[in-house]
Amino acid sequence: MMRDVQAGDLLWRPSAEVVERANLTRFRRWLAAERNLDFADYDALWRWSVTELGAFWQAIWDFCGVKASQRGEVALAEDKMPGAVWFPKARLNYVENIFAQMTDEHPAMLYEDEDGPLVEWSWAEVYRQTAVLQHHLKSLGITQGDRVVAYLPNIPEAIVACLATVSLGAIWSSASPDFGSKAVLDRFAQIEPKLLITVDGYRYNGRPFDRRDIISQLQAGLPTLEHTIAIPLLDDAPLPNTLSWPNLLANADKARELTFAQVPFDHPLWILYSSGTTGLPKPIVHGHGGNLLEHKKAIMLHNDIKPSDRFFWYTSTGWMMWNYLVGSLLSGSTAVLYNGSPSYPTLDRLWDLAERTGMSYFGLSPAFVAACQNAGIQPNQQHDLRQIRGIGSTGAPLPVSAFAWLYQNVHAHFALESLSGGTDLCTAFVGGCRLKPIYAGEIQGASLGAMVQAWNGHGEPVVGEVGELVIAAPMPSMPVKFWNDPGNLRYQESYFEIFPGTWRHGDWIKFNERGGCVIYGRSDATINRKGIRMGTSEIYACVEAVDGVLDSLVVDLELLDRDSYMPLFVILAEGKVLDDALRQEINQTLRRELSPRHVPDAIFQVSELPYTLSGKKLEIPVRRILLGHPVEKAANLGAMRNPESINFFVELAQKLAT
Repeated sequence: MMRDVQAGDLLWRPSAEVVERANLTRFRRWLAAERNLDFADYDALWRWSVTELGAFWQAIWDFCGVKASQRGEVALAEDKMPGAVWFPKARLNYVENIFAQMTDEHPAMLYEDEDGPLVEWSWAEVYRQTAVLQHHLKSLGITQGDRVVAYLPNIPEAIVACLATVSLGAIWSSASPDFGSKAVLDRFAQIEPKLLITVDGYRYNGRPFDRRDIISQLQAGLPTLEHTIAIPLLDDAPLPNTLSWPNLLANADKARELTFAQVPFDHPLWILYSSGTTGLPKPIVHGHGGNLLEHKKAIMLHNDIKPSDRFFWYTSTGWMMWNYLVGSLLSGSTAVLYNGSPSYPTLDRLWDLAERTGMSYFGLSPAFVAACQNAGIQPNQQHDLRQIRGIGSTGAPLPVSAFAWLYQNVHAHFALESLSGGTDLCTAFVGGCRLKPIYAGEIQGASLGAMVQAWNGHGEPVVGEVGELVIAAPMPSMPVKFWNDPGNLRYQESYFEIFPGTWRHGDWIKFNERGGCVIYGRSDATINRKGIRMGTSEIYACVEAVDGVLDSLVVDLELLDRDSYMPLFVILAEGKVLDDALRQEINQTLRRELSPRHVPDAIFQVSELPYTLSGKKLEIPVRRILLGHPVEKAANLGAMRNPESINFFVELAQKLAT
């Protein structure tokens, strides 16, 4: 067993073999040979990558083998934010660069749902189905710039549909079928789609969920919709007013060749959405070239993915990590897809999948690790997981206890990459580096090409103290625009209002002297106690380490004559009760591990906490409700996974007001 692990403890150092085989090492040698650039270490390489932006991204283009009908000589025509102009002469296609990796040596995808069995999809079969579907999309009148929307789970057909759409220069957008009709319409209605691709339902945690009524609501609520293609997952009964996916794919009269529309660098690739916690979700438009370069760089250099790898991330089509999973195909690796609950029939499910598929990169979330910890499972006691050489975690800060648990219960020799980025850039801008050590509770550092800094309130970079997370130089994968945003006003307000000309992401971050960083949660949900700014994630890490606490939420309120009133809300394990002893244990833990300022003014036991559909904890809406704002102005219930959870906070707000 590993000793008790503290924040900052060294957990992993790359061996000479890891360094020698790393794609980053290959890139450094390529730069020396092809560009006469010699960098002593990763930090020197990073500094060059964020100061010589044009030269760096041209190098990524060449080293990663981007396929394009035209590149042009200029990489960065306008170096400004917002409005940077990248590769203005380029003509390319994201999907063409995926199929440039075709091989007979290993599959393109491995897929499993809750009922099994594991299904292998060859590159040839993915190509065949994409080509046939592309032919049918053309016959339905889908052309460049048209929006194709998908109400699909994480199944291979979703990737085929995405590839066929994007190959034409049409624009892809997806939502998971666990989203209700209002949440889907709030997203899709804004972009006026021409085609909907859907399933009749899905299975989760052993139960079927019929979505045929919702499909009818979507068809009625999307007036621009001309056609619907249906994929039967629950049964083979045809859906009214739809085209059958199996019939379309079966009626190919001959083998077809894929064509790839050659589009400008900034041509829309897909539309993702903000969480929509306080209003309509913002439709974030990403471009072909920006996501192509960024995904090549991030997946090949930072995740260190090679064609021989099997890359997995537990995700749904409603989260940007699904788009990133599609992007893993750009490396020529095999994408591993799972559709269902990660705990069905037990929390061992994904670890079993890892062993059976030979998974070499396992993407997960802190919530999944916490569930495994609380359940007391030990994956390496039941499974051979030695083939895992990388684990990625994102969605929330990864606590120290999770770092320790993974190294204790998987094995000691993989690289644990805690990542952070977002839907806004469809990537991680701080994350992993196979050339540097890993310390408990820390992200290894800023990614290449990402000038991520912590800024104080005066707009000055700081090290060793918490500041606003900013990106101080443009990146190609920054959004092209928001859909239907005249004058780019919402875009400007979202990222550039606080620090004009500099991207403010909305998180608190602290860098240390070795370049590592810790993210402390959303800056707009920050707690300010007696002049000390505190992020919520460090409180959650301590509280949820207390035996019996499953989840927690904390907000800071200014009520009555008090400078600060900080209530903590906890979900407890079955059979646990919030008594004085447990309250005292929570308070003592916070006082001991953090400081007396971190001790809440009150602790409440709740049955559930509010989350967005994409799994984000809703701190800001809860704070607004408790400060007396009407629910309809504080939260978008249609964007919530469990809107009924708000009722407790509405009732508490009424009590606090009296």
